[in-house]
Amino acid sequence: MNKDQLNALSNRVIGAALTVHRELGPGLLESTYEACLWHELNAQGISAIRQVALPVVYKGMEIDCGYRVDLFIEDELIMELKSVETLQLIHEAQLVTYLKLSGSRLGLLINFNAKALKHGIRRLVNGIDQKNPLRSSRPSV
Repeated sequence: MNKDQLNALSNRVIGAALTVHRELGPGLLESTYEACLWHELNAQGISAIRQVALPVVYKGMEIDCGYRVDLFIEDELIMELKSVETLQLIHEAQLVTYLKLSGSRLGLLINFNAKALKHGIRRLVNGIDQKNPLRSSRPSV
């Protein structure tokens, strides 16, 4: 996916998140937003998978360390969802780690507990182009 296509996908995904937030508002569990956003994305024809295992590659071996990507979208974009008072640097660090481990170029960190969702969105870019283990181990849907 080229840069323009990735940006267009990002915009569509943010639009879907805004739809979910308008419908539900803040204050629910992260898992609720994840399930509803997954449903909204699929209803809009955007392929998304929930809770995808992200292994750590250590000395050439894939090791399951319990990392899970909340939503992996169109084999390209990682979404990390939160429902917290405010986003912290540790939340951004988590998404940066997921981007590095996966080789994905773009991630969205979204805090659904924000009163206005636009204030709870962080878009992070990874310039590293490497093999993406999420693509190779992704279950077919």
